[in-house]
Amino acid sequence: GRHEVRSWTTAAKQSLCLMWQKVKVQLMLSMSFLVAVCWYCRRLYSFLAQLLKRWSNYLQRKLIRNLSVLTEADLLAYSAREWKGETKQAKHMREAYEELFWSYHIKYLRQVRRDNYCVLRAVLFQIFSQGIPFPSWMKERDILKLPEKLLYSQGCNWIQQYSFGPERYTGPNVFGKLRKCMETLKTSWTEISATKDHEERGNMCNAVFSDESKEHKLYEAIKFIMLYEVVEAYEQLKNREEPIHNLFSLLLARDSSSDPLSFMMNHLNAIGDSICLDQVELFLLGYLLEVKIRVYRLHRFNTEEFQVNYPDDYRREWNEICLLTEDDRYYHIPLFRT
Repeated sequence: GRHEVRSWTTAAKQSLCLMWQKVKVQLMLSMSFLVAVCWYCRRLYSFLAQLLKRWSNYLQRKLIRNLSVLTEADLLAYSAREWKGETKQAKHMREAYEELFWSYHIKYLRQVRRDNYCVLRAVLFQIFSQGIPFPSWMKERDILKLPEKLLYSQGCNWIQQYSFGPERYTGPNVFGKLRKCMETLKTSWTEISATKDHEERGNMCNAVFSDESKEHKLYEAIKFIMLYEVVEAYEQLKNREEPIHNLFSLLLARDSSSDPLSFMMNHLNAIGDSICLDQVELFLLGYLLEVKIRVYRLHRFNTEEFQVNYPDDYRREWNEICLLTEDDRYYHIPLFRT
């Protein structure tokens, strides 16, 4: 009986050992497979993470490169970098920047792309980024109809000679192009000013000001609104209707802009192409957009013209935006910190 029990026990042990050997092989194979899968997944994850990082960096560099209004930079660091040396002009500029820093609490600036749309870009960027709404007169009119109104109601056939900045486009399709410009301005302004969240509004501004085609449409729309208002002021002056604002009298008193056509041909058509806005046109810009444009003119430091408002007879309820310039040609955006 004992011998049979031992034989059965031995047979059972052998069976269990044999079974364990088979299971062990399967477990080893399974574990090896799992280790291989984990290693492969880890390598794949690492590869995808690196790919995503490179793609993100590429998009970020592309956005920064295309962004026409850069992120904020330290004011004094910018001054030291741009105005090195001990020349009289360099010292003068560094002193002007230090005055902005210590006396006006301007600690940072945003650099604006230096082209002939520079001042329009700096003004419109701040209007959008601050969420400033349409000016009151623009809320009462449909600005999309202004190009047709200028042609059909006021008979300005010469509008076909309107030129779109560096594109220098003129011809019978000018009305369609102007209409698209006005649509872009109205849509962008409406959407951005309706956005209450500051961060979201900032992202929308960055999207607009990294799209060169859309930007140019905005600036051409603003230029056309300036032209339209000059036409209306000229008609009032010619028909001796209600008195016009002094800035229109000043603008039309120039030999180069004695009427709307000469104003367009000699001034507006070149803006964005070969020239920027001059001082009189900056007054007009602030008046039409109903904003007080405060400009710190660094080359006029230690004079009464260091700080100038455009227009100087602004209304108290108008929003204020600020610019700084070193030469009355290119402008940057100052940022205040208390």
